[in-house]
Amino acid sequence: QVQLVESGGGLVQAGGSLRLSCAASGRTFSSYTMGWFRQAPGKDREFVSAISWNVYSTHYADSVKGRFGISRDNAKNTVYLQMNSLKPDDTAVYYCAGTRGTKVFTTSEYDYWGQGTQVTVSS
Repeated sequence: QVQLVESGGGLVQAGGSLRLSCAASGRTFSSYTMGWFRQAPGKDREFVSAISWNVYSTHYADSVKGRFGISRDNAKNTVYLQMNSLKPDDTAVYYCAGTRGTKVFTTSEYDYWGQGTQVTVSS
């Protein structure tokens, strides 16, 4: 069983940056693909980014390409999301999640979820 805890959210002006972290328990962390999702009030949860467990290939939603960067440090059981050039539309609760599956863009593929961290971008 894996437990995930997000941190690093907060309030930032448009154009600013934040780095989110997700710390995972469990010695098998390195075998999981890790993803970031977000959910704004009244909207569906949407895919943001993911990084594979094997060759560290990365995936990004079109809305964040060129602005966000995902990375992982297996020795620290931690995955990061660097968020640059933030926009008000990025305001949401951000969740990290883990999967051993292959459909990394799909919420139902993920087995473990954190409780989320709030990101608010002011105009």
